Amino acid sequence: MVVFDTNACAALMEELTAITARAAAAIRQCGTASLRHKADGSPVTAADQAAEAVILQDLKCLAPDIPIVSEERSAEDQAHAETPQGETYFLVDPLDGTRDFIAGRDEFTVNIALINLGTPLIGIIAAPAFDLAWRGIVGRGAERMALADQSGRTAIRTRPRSARPVIMISRSHLDPDTKAYLAGVAQASSVTCGSSIKFCRIAEGSADLYPRLAPTHDWDVAAGHALVLAAGGDVRAADGSPLVYGTPKRLIPDFIARGDPRQG
Repeated sequence: MVVFDTNACAALMEELTAITARAAAAIRQCGTASLRHKADGSPVTAADQAAEAVILQDLKCLAPDIPIVSEERSAEDQAHAETPQGETYFLVDPLDGTRDFIAGRDEFTVNIALINLGTPLIGIIAAPAFDLAWRGIVGRGAERMALADQSGRTAIRTRPRSARPVIMISRSHLDPDTKAYLAGVAQASSVTCGSSIKFCRIAEGSADLYPRLAPTHDWDVAAGHALVLAAGGDVRAADGSPLVYGTPKRLIPDFIARGDPRQG
């Protein structure tokens, strides 16, 4: 078991933010060339692979004793997806929102999380097209900043739930169960968005809920989970139980991300 104190977490987050910025730069340089589809039908581009190469190399240099689970490498080699649930490891999505990236939209992100004792401890989400990064350490707070030079740091926090909640929904993965959930929330408005930016909107207090009631992978959720927790919110399975990371297929069956549980 790896023990992370306050100073160690803060120092690690600075290094991870710099790695995320370098991966974002690699994405911008690649564009959407070399599009192909993985075995599950999802798209992957040279930008996904370039960002992953940067992250894997830099994480190995930074913390050679901490395993790495990354989306693209796991898709190619299942052995790289297998990590004991109690182990400390990095969980990486080098380009979340590939469909939005291919379509020329701005809503794609780079996600890095540190999983410790089965739950996310540190989460960083970068949006290269917006030159923004959101990051947090669970129990120690969250902030938003410029990505390129990490300037303009602003502390962020989830907001108390309003009587007219704003709900973030996926542009590419709006399933029937999520639609039914939306219909059951009185006086709610919805905002369509791609990638893990939906978690960022919860964390910075511009939205109240983000339900995803269909399966998704660990790397799609972990960084946003840590960020929302660090900002005072919560992320749980639809039945209220904790999310379980590190299952054999790295699947999260469903979740609901919520802002500050207090009523405004």
